[in-house]
This record gives sequence, structure tokens and C-alpha cells, in this order.
Amino acid sequence: MAVILIADDDETVRSLIVKIVRLSGHETMEARNGLEAVALFRSYPDSIDLIIMDLKMPVMNGHQAIDLIRETRPNATILCISGYSDDEVPAGAAFLAKPFTFEQVRTRVSEALAAHVL
Repeated sequence: MAVILIADDDETVRSLIVKIVRLSGHETMEARNGLEAVALFRSYPDSIDLIIMDLKMPVMNGHQAIDLIRETRPNATILCISGYSDDEVPAGAAFLAKPFTFEQVRTRVSEALAAHVL
């Protein structure tokens, strides 16, 4: 079982991802924006196995949050999500386009965790 931090400003999207991740047997932490995600990650840097990060959020976007997270742990495993095709995915991060299906989330989470040594 992994601990997955899910950061998305859209409560419906965030809740859906949380439900999928929990049904897959993992624990979750939630953030409504990049600033909350960074604060949670810095509070539990060795406990979080994967971060699912929306790239477009208010307060602090995903790109800024990822930069700060990587200051704490450069090899953090990150799955970026976005509904915008023009978003550049940070180097070393995986990507999942919105809208997505239950199975796409499960598959991308499994792939990201397999690439990360738990």
C-alpha cells in the first residue's frame, strides 16, 4: 500500500481520484492547491510515495509546487494531470490528460508506483 498526495482545486475531480486510489488499496492525502500540497509534502516527506498534481490551480500552480517539492526531495514521484494540452510536463514526471477514466487513473498510478521503489 502506498500513500498518495492528490492536489487539485476542483473538488469533484479530487474526490474522484481519491475514490479510485482508495479502491486500489492506497492511502490518500488531499490538497486544494499547490501551496497546501507543498505544506503537506514538507510535513511528511518520507511518507508520501506519489504525488498526483493538477498543473493549473489558484494560489500556487502545479509547476511551482513541483519545484518546491523537488527542493525537499529531488526524486519525488509525480503524476501531473491537466485538461490543457499546452501544459508542459516537468522533466521526470508522468502525465495523465483530463478527462480520464477510472481505468486510466488506476493504470497511471500503478505505473508511477512501479517506477518508484516503495
